[in-house]
Amino acid sequence: MSQSRVRRVAESNGMDAQTQPANNRVMPIRQRSYPRKDTLESVISCAVRVEDNELDNILSALDELAAIAKSKRFDATAVDDALKKAAVWAVKQSLLDREIRSLAITDELTGFFNRRGFLAAATQELKLAHRDKQSVLLLFCDVDHMKAVNDTYGHKEGDLALIRTADALEESFRNSDVLARLGGDEFAVLAWEASIPDLQTILGRLEKNLQKATADEPRYKLSLSIGVARYDPEAPVTLGELMAHADKDMYKHKNRRSYAASSQQ
Repeated sequence: MSQSRVRRVAESNGMDAQTQPANNRVMPIRQRSYPRKDTLESVISCAVRVEDNELDNILSALDELAAIAKSKRFDATAVDDALKKAAVWAVKQSLLDREIRSLAITDELTGFFNRRGFLAAATQELKLAHRDKQSVLLLFCDVDHMKAVNDTYGHKEGDLALIRTADALEESFRNSDVLARLGGDEFAVLAWEASIPDLQTILGRLEKNLQKATADEPRYKLSLSIGVARYDPEAPVTLGELMAHADKDMYKHKNRRSYAASSQQ
């Protein structure tokens, strides 16, 4: 994330931008600089109100065309102007509709898919994997010690920790992979054309990127508890079953790490 981008994210959360480290993540949805008071619901509500106005303009242009058609005097220039207006407003209506759909499936903090968006995208990806006989890995990731970060440094710093985690995840996976923040401190990745032998390479790359994300942060370091489930096109399962397997594996991983940490104390 560029320094100016860190500043926009920090300011929107009421943080001191000068004290925040930079990274390289760029997500289109996070390029927006909404006022601090705005939430996803208010942004969608505003877009709906604008969309209603655009629709009124389209209908007005069509009414103008209808009036010209009914009149005895045919004015080619007036018809041409009305058609251009209708076309322009129709395009704007389409773009607004697309933006509202995008907001509905996007996590506003990280720019990743939210749970709804992930379910839709991952379901489609599994259909393609089954058709093309491709192996797919589903990773469930839980950010370790997020409660301690929130309790010690505040929720604004917790939000920044989640953004740093998203940075590391995006740098570790390909553009074709599906990344999502399912809620709270839980992330999911559907890695296309990946298999178990690829897993250690992926996890090693992710560990390095997590370290880099907090290289300038002396107070805490980011780590993830990760569960993995493999989609086998020869023995297909539903997305819900795959998610359940990955979630179960993630909690096993977290419990093993907690036990190891307590044994060393």
